[in-house]
Amino acid sequence: MLKDRLRTSAVLIAVAAALLALDANWAPAGGEGLFLIPLLLFFALGTAWDVAGLCRLVGIRVSRRYCLTSVALISASPLVPTLWATISAASDGRLSPYPVVCPVGRLGWPVLALTASAFACFLIEMVTYPPVRQTASTADLDGSPTSGSVSPAPVPTALANVMTGIFVSAYVGLPMSLLVSTRTLADGNWGLAALLTLIATTKSADAGAYFSGKTFGRRKLIPRLSPGKTWEGVLGGILMATAVAAACLGWGFAWLAGDSAYAIPPLWLALLLGPSLALAGVVGDLSESMVKRECGAKDSGSWLPGLGGMWDVSDSLLAAVLPGYLCFAAMA
Repeated sequence: MLKDRLRTSAVLIAVAAALLALDANWAPAGGEGLFLIPLLLFFALGTAWDVAGLCRLVGIRVSRRYCLTSVALISASPLVPTLWATISAASDGRLSPYPVVCPVGRLGWPVLALTASAFACFLIEMVTYPPVRQTASTADLDGSPTSGSVSPAPVPTALANVMTGIFVSAYVGLPMSLLVSTRTLADGNWGLAALLTLIATTKSADAGAYFSGKTFGRRKLIPRLSPGKTWEGVLGGILMATAVAAACLGWGFAWLAGDSAYAIPPLWLALLLGPSLALAGVVGDLSESMVKRECGAKDSGSWLPGLGGMWDVSDSLLAAVLPGYLCFAAMA
């Protein structure tokens, strides 16, 4: 088990490091983030596959093909301005930045993509409607016990399929789109430094919580969801995340984005970044734990030998990306 975990982690780190090096050194002007698309789609699509698969375990007939397509479009949609600049430079030889006064803006594209995917989900369900309906023989739709000779109530499967499909698209796609938007903040490699700081801070909180919980853990956090999590582990995760955030801000930014026209974020930001990302990561982790318990699954999937599924890796990051993006957007 440990050997599989180490082998899988080594492969993921090597591939990620190669793509990050390409993006840092060879991304065209105005095309920052394009080399990271394979890495983005790998984790976005893998997470969507896992979440949809768990939903199917409890009888929700959500379309995996729809989920993967919509998550890919939502996740990559903030790159529309980047592609605009890259295509314009390739066509006429000069960089034509995305219009600053465009009403859509960079963060508007994920909203448009999610809106379109929501109605696409309805259209897909219309093709197979009406589905074969199950019946609720022991309770009405509101959960109250049936009485007398009342006929069993039909379970609204079409509604469940549509709502689940839109949920998977939004839950995975929108946070992944914020990761893309973090990369495109400011200019040059400033956004790349912010992205790496966000990821390193969040994942170090996971590691800090694990080791401090194993060593000092006494008081359980929420045992009905995750028996192994402790308050001592949460505190250790916060301390580790704050230390890593300080190291990234104090050294990583200067190394990666020293030639940027934008100022390096102040070191005190680590006092905000570390705790907020660590606590958000705990919420993301517990959210996945709740779903896995509901579905009776130990891991979210089997894509990553030794690590479980993609969602087992991305759960904390999906929740932490929002406070991380807001912190860096305020400094850009």
